[in-house]
Amino acid sequence: MKNTTAALTEAIYYILLALQEPLHGYGIMQKTSTMSNGRLILSAGTLYGAISNLLEKGWILPCGESPDTDGRRKMYQITEKGQEVLLAELERLEELVENGRKNIKE
Repeated sequence: MKNTTAALTEAIYYILLALQEPLHGYGIMQKTSTMSNGRLILSAGTLYGAISNLLEKGWILPCGESPDTDGRRKMYQITEKGQEVLLAELERLEELVENGRKNIKE
């Protein structure tokens, strides 16, 4: 699938990547930080703005409430459309890296 959307921001990319399993907001924040080796620290405002955007686009869905928090935390999961967008972005990023490796003179 050719990517017909604009390049994803780093935050959106990592949020979609984190949602390969259902997570609540705090879990997403922790997982994105871990995956990026602490380089990407999402604030609550950034995260919930991104979640709102992703819900609107249909790239993620709410999937219930976290059982370990007495239902106080909403859980989210990636949709098929979100997975397609994520895979297209991964292909785009791989092409960037491949072209860089071929063309940078050391």
